[in-house]
Amino acid sequence: MSRRLVNVTLDNLDDLPTRCRNCVYWELDPVACERAQESGGTALEKEAWLSDTLLEWGSCGQLIYIDGVPAGYVLYAPPAYVPRAVAFPTSPVSADAVLLTTGRIVAEFRGGGLGRMLLQGVARDIVRRGLRAIEAFGRADSGASEDSEDADYQCLLPADYLRAVGFKTVRPHPRVPRLRLDVRTTATWKEDVEYALERLLSSMQAPVLSR
Repeated sequence: MSRRLVNVTLDNLDDLPTRCRNCVYWELDPVACERAQESGGTALEKEAWLSDTLLEWGSCGQLIYIDGVPAGYVLYAPPAYVPRAVAFPTSPVSADAVLLTTGRIVAEFRGGGLGRMLLQGVARDIVRRGLRAIEAFGRADSGASEDSEDADYQCLLPADYLRAVGFKTVRPHPRVPRLRLDVRTTATWKEDVEYALERLLSSMQAPVLSR
């Protein structure tokens, strides 16, 4: 069984799960996101965002393949490239961190250490760029219904999962705390953190496209 970790590019963008490929929750501000959903242009907007980010900043995602089959992914970028980030009451993301927006391991490939490989890829990337941490906005509730006031937060990772795997709360909030995981060097990447990140990615759900 061969494993291959690659950067997300325009050439392999379609290997993301369909829901993620067509979701621009993070890539656009709330007004532009709603407009894109109404017009059916989310896939084009996602491609445009990736193209601009690759040209201006570089790699902003990792894909892992098992025997040529897409098995998991993570997406991340500096907060300046994630318009949705400024919409949260716990903004801004720290200047020395990237924002982990989403990630998932395909169900049939969970438990094989793929999450560890993905996050090691992110860690190596951000260390090379001189950054020190991964941050994420967590969802404090257990899951809001689509007609609740928290429906917009369904694309967030659960805060309980983030805390359980080593993220620390840097700005508390009853609904959307901001959390941080420091990654000083890949050489000090502990096995328990690797295992915790595998648990995190195995627990993630595909992002919601709209309300």
